Amino acid sequence: MMFYSFGLYAWRSIGILLHVYTDFNIIDPESEDITDMAAYGVSSMLLFGIIRHLYEYMNLKASAQQLRIEKQEAELSYLKSQTNPHFLFNTLNNIYSLSRDKSDLAPESIMRLSQILRFMLYETGGEFISIEQELKIISDYIELEKLRYDDTLSVNFNYNIEDLKQAIPPLLLIPLVENAFKHGVSETRNQPFIDIHLSVNQRQLTFTVKNSSEKYPDEREVKESIGLSNLRRQLELLYKDYNLSVQQGDSVFVAILKINLASHV
Repeated sequence: MMFYSFGLYAWRSIGILLHVYTDFNIIDPESEDITDMAAYGVSSMLLFGIIRHLYEYMNLKASAQQLRIEKQEAELSYLKSQTNPHFLFNTLNNIYSLSRDKSDLAPESIMRLSQILRFMLYETGGEFISIEQELKIISDYIELEKLRYDDTLSVNFNYNIEDLKQAIPPLLLIPLVENAFKHGVSETRNQPFIDIHLSVNQRQLTFTVKNSSEKYPDEREVKESIGLSNLRRQLELLYKDYNLSVQQGDSVFVAILKINLASHV
């Protein structure tokens, strides 16, 4: 009705400029024209009301979406702030054990810890890092943990990655490695081992961590550590297509993480 009214006005204005005049319609009070005009008026008000309602609904929906994103970002930041101190706390415990035993390896462990701290301070502040950087922090952490053990510990870490520059969230994989050391080989009495394999092909990431473990008869279900629970929640916030499975065998604990990196939220 608005376009029709403006168009009619413009058409009459053009007619006046061209000196083309038309007679005004004389409305008979008893005719149906008044009824038609009233109907058009009511329809115009209804149309305007619907448009305004849709406009306000879209604004409200956009505000709710923005609020949800901000809430998820805040929760993700909180989870990361939990992961880093937890990771450092376990590492400092390892160094404390070496220092208490007056081990000659204590200085080397402190040096490796400083490298990890430097990485965490300057490289993990952004949303993503390259897989190459994640591999380095995992390797440094493994070497630091191995200082606590003698030659009986067997650690195998290999990977098959088509592009080392692919981006992933920082320190996303380290909780599975940390769990293998703290809740796996540290509690294994005979022939402790850890096998780690990472593959990334066509944006499909598969990270498998197997470690020796001791399963007690009264344990029926897998008890997840804080690190694993934290990791699950981070995955929920970061990706749409992923799967994290853990399985406790008689003497082996297996964690398998699969992520479609293209499904990042």
